[in-house]
Order: sequence, then structure tokens, then C-alpha cells
Amino acid sequence: MVLFSAALLAVVQFQTVAAIRSLTIDTTSGSVQGFICDKTPNVAQFLGIPFAEPPVGARRWLPPSPKSREEGKIDATSFGPSCPQFEIDASVEPSVYLIDAPEFNITPKDDQNEDCLSINVWTPWDETQNQGDATESLPVIVWLYGGGFTGGGATSPYYNPTSWIERSGKHIVVGINYRVNIFGFPNAAGLPAGEQNLGILDQRLGLEWIRDNIAKFGGDPDRITLWGQSAGAMSVDYHNFAYPEDPIVSGLIMNSGVTKLPKISADVEQTNFTFVADHFGCCKGSAAEEVECLRNVSSSTIMSYLKARADNRTTPSLGFSQFVDNRIIFADYTARALAGNFSRKPAIIGSTESEANGAMPYNRTYGPNQALSDALTTAFFLCPTVQTTQDRYTANATTFRYIYSGNFSNISPLWWEGAYHAAELPLIFGTYGIVRGEGTELQKELSEKMQDYWLAFAEDPVNGLPKLGWESYKPSGNFVLFGKDNQAVTTVPASKLEAPCHAKPSGLPLPA
Repeated sequence: MVLFSAALLAVVQFQTVAAIRSLTIDTTSGSVQGFICDKTPNVAQFLGIPFAEPPVGARRWLPPSPKSREEGKIDATSFGPSCPQFEIDASVEPSVYLIDAPEFNITPKDDQNEDCLSINVWTPWDETQNQGDATESLPVIVWLYGGGFTGGGATSPYYNPTSWIERSGKHIVVGINYRVNIFGFPNAAGLPAGEQNLGILDQRLGLEWIRDNIAKFGGDPDRITLWGQSAGAMSVDYHNFAYPEDPIVSGLIMNSGVTKLPKISADVEQTNFTFVADHFGCCKGSAAEEVECLRNVSSSTIMSYLKARADNRTTPSLGFSQFVDNRIIFADYTARALAGNFSRKPAIIGSTESEANGAMPYNRTYGPNQALSDALTTAFFLCPTVQTTQDRYTANATTFRYIYSGNFSNISPLWWEGAYHAAELPLIFGTYGIVRGEGTELQKELSEKMQDYWLAFAEDPVNGLPKLGWESYKPSGNFVLFGKDNQAVTTVPASKLEAPCHAKPSGLPLPA
């Protein structure tokens, strides 16, 4: 790994970039006032900037509208509310994320409100710098949180990039809040077919806001990388296909999620929304009247009803997530890829070694049925990613492939948890040491290398990683392994990792 280490050191030592020196920034939403935190004095933070009109009242279940400019100064010193959602009680459905690593969840004191469509910007800060000396705008990494399209938000303690930016001093991270659950993905018969995946439309409007405003924060609108994990990664790939002619972004990063991950709403008859409407006495007219009536029920009341059903395991279960509408989300991604109907932007795509360990029935003492967990990881994460990579290779789109295998006790405190779904995120964000110990030297080394790879890709999606020794995918080439066998970075032949996907695992459906 000498090539990796030497190249990374050279990049860190010799590249100089710009930083902003004003905490008041004029945007299309209005003038925003940011702040500096004592723990990261070289990072300016602008939190909770509204990018859309509040999707409340008559705007509920409509595509987002750009935020009109506010008079006066917008206070951007704290996170905006998270979008309405609920969390199943740990006593009902215990999990790694509720018991062992709750830092992946939005904070318990976090406000929830339908007026939740906001942007968070973290950018290098240097009040002593002469603004006129700036020679280069900074690459921008836009973060989309996961949560199965039913939850998630910006306030997760693990998703704070300030220490990463403090370390690099040469990139910007922007987070987009988007609607989830029934408010983001209603799948209602009374709404137009192309307006069911509202959460993805929120993300798109957020990207447009970033394109139009990021230069004011020191960012380069021509170097925006869209990055997500799980549902956020699937969203990244959805944008890749939904906006092939105007993707806005220059690169894509998908952690544990692609369009082929088999998680699409099974409610093809659109009955779940009607079931909720009926509970609130809203099924006395047409489908459109059903929607209009339910707009008059508060979001907290609707969420309380859905949570009670989930906690009590009431049947039928009611789920609200992304839906094939043939505008934003399609059913024929391989055909589209082979026809070249996607952005063709370079991509980093990968997954973790033990994805399903965090989703299996929770047994604190004995862990999951590991054979079944491994089979689910293969079927629902590894193989969809392999197929996506091969489709991209056939279409001549540059792809960099990885597997994350890190196993650190402050992220995976129980012996059986390993590199479960999302376990790599605290290392990339640099937040792995906020609870349960500061971590090991290997963890620090791996964290910094992953950060530097992500940044090199954001700086130059085509050539940045090859300069560090990470070559793009080809069938005869290698995957990069992160954290395997007590080494920060190693490689493995692609053919070895892809082998399990050549045969259907017994008893498991393998995505097409």
C-alpha cells in the first residue's frame, strides 16, 4: 500500500485552496447568518437554511416549490426540524441501531415538523484570509441520509462532517433534508402518477439550490458530488437515471444502495393511503377528495397513528416508500443502463461485508443466524451492486468498487456485529470516536484514508482516485477492501467477490 500512502500524503501537503471569511451569506432564500463552533474553529456552519416553501396545508403532498426570498436575516445557527417520522419502540423491535449504536438515529430531542425542507452547509473558514487571494473554488459533497425512505435526518450525531472539514480544509459538505414516510412517498390514488416520490423531488430542488448558491460559500458548482447511504444511495442512483441530461452533479457515491436494491413499495393497488384516510373519516368522496380531507389532519396525529400500529404490530402493516412512477423511479434499470439512458457520471459504489447483521432479529448474546445473514447480504446488497457495476461497465461508465470490512468495538460493541449496514459512515464523517472510546490507530488510519479517497473523487471524479492507486472497475481488476484483516486498505480480485452472484442463493430471491 506504499502507492496509496505516498500519493495521499502528497495531495494533503501541497494543494492549497480557498476558505470563506464571512458568516453572513446572501442566497436565493435570503441573507443567512452562520456560526463557528469552538471545537472546530476552522469550519463555518450554516444550518437549517430553507430551500423550499413549507409543504404544509394545501402544499402537503405537492412537489416542492422554490423558497421565495425572505426579508431580514435567516438564523442559520441551528438545525431545522426533521421531517415527520416515527421510531418503533426498542422493546417491540430491538435492533443494533436502537440499542447498541443509537448515534445513527436523529437525536431524541430533535424537533419534527412538516416545514422541514432545509439545507445544511459546512465550509472551511479563515477570517484572516484575504478574499481576493482565493484561487480555487472548493469541491462540494452533498449528503443524502438513509432511513428506508421512512425516516432519517440531519441531526444524527454520526453524520456531522465538521471534524472532516477541519482536517482537510479544502472541501464543503452540504446536507439536504427531504420528506419521508407518508408525507414523502404517499402513493395515493388521488395524486398524479408523477408526484408520488416527493422525497426525491425534494432532493432535486435541494440540488438546484446548491447549484445556484454554493459559489457564495466558496464552492464550485461544476464540482458537486452526490453521496448517499442506503436509501440515500438509492436516491443518488435514482437521480442518475431520472435526470440524465441535467444531473447537476459531476460524480456519484453510493454506499450500500443502488436502484436494483429490491426495496420498492408493494402497494400497487394504492390501498395504504386509503386505509389511513379511512381511519380519519376521509373516505367519503373521490380519491382526490380523500387527499384533500387528510390534509386537514395534523402530521403529528397521522404519525402517532402509524407508530401505534407499528408498535402493536397491527395488521395490515402500512408502509410508505418509493414507488415506480416511470418518471423518477423506473422498473427497467438494466435496460436503461445498457441503452445509455443515465448520466454516465463516474461513481464510487460499495457495500459492507456484513450488511444484514444489523437488520436480523436481535439476539444480544448469540447474534444472528450468520449463514442466513450472509446470504441476505449477498442477495440484497452485494449482487445488486455487482449487477449495477457490470451494467455501468458495459455502458462505458467509470466505476470505483469497494467493500468495507472494518470491525471496531466503538461502532460494533457486540462480538457478532462486525461491518453491519452503515458501520463505515462514522469513519468517513470522522465521528467514530464520539462515544464508546476514541478508537484505535488502525481506525484513525482507515478513517483518514477513506476521507481522502472521497475527497480525491470529489476533486476529480475521473482521475482523482487513479492518482492514489485506486483503479476503476474492470472484470479482470480489483475491488478495494477497507479494514480487512487489520489493514486499512487492501485489494481483492473482482472475480472473487462477484463469484457468489453467479448462482442463486438457496431459498432467496436474487434481484434481476
